[in-house]
Amino acid sequence: MLTVLIRSVVLVCVAILALRMMGKRQIGQLQPFELVIAIMIADLAATPMESLDIPLWRGILPTAALIILHQTFSLLSMKSQRLRSFFSGTPTVVIRKGKIDPKALEKLCFNLNDLLEELRTSGVLSPTEVGTAIMETSGKLSVFPTSRKRSLTPADMGMEPGYEGIPLTLILDGQLEKNNLPLCGKDETWLMSQIKKLDISSFQDVLLCYLDTDGLMTVHRYQSDKPQRLQALSAEEVTW
Repeated sequence: MLTVLIRSVVLVCVAILALRMMGKRQIGQLQPFELVIAIMIADLAATPMESLDIPLWRGILPTAALIILHQTFSLLSMKSQRLRSFFSGTPTVVIRKGKIDPKALEKLCFNLNDLLEELRTSGVLSPTEVGTAIMETSGKLSVFPTSRKRSLTPADMGMEPGYEGIPLTLILDGQLEKNNLPLCGKDETWLMSQIKKLDISSFQDVLLCYLDTDGLMTVHRYQSDKPQRLQALSAEEVTW
């Protein structure tokens, strides 16, 4: 029993490591050759796990070979447009100016029911509301509404909104994010002085604390229903 457990742990770790080396794409975003390799890795890991008569190296070695093959394909795809098209295919326009292209659907083996379902998933009820719809190489449908149907933007109103970036996490689960503090040019003493303004005496009392790119600090406490906010930095002091 212990042998089976150890073999299972080793093979699962190898499979996870192999998939991590393939990048951070979700299953639905894998290119065709990546999906094939992922399926083969799962099968190779399962075979030695099922039978103790099969040595571990017969699952680990082919998995390593597949990862090398994947890295080679990825490198070739980066260097050559033709090979990229061969391995991954090319995007296909299925709707242009509200008109469905039946030949493109036939080429993709994609029926109208599937198309309408994808449009509804994207928040579009009718193909006539679509300016352009493109079937990506990952199998995902990118839908762009017509200019009359898209959401109003600041540019449409002649506005110039300020910079808006990723919030900077400073405290997570009561633990100080020490690598992020230098990004805002501050230290632990400064952060402690800020949270004390909210009657918080310890980092351990904070569930989540982050800084927006407008300098506004938001603090979520463990025992508080509502987050607390304060202006910790001016817009000019934001550097990340």
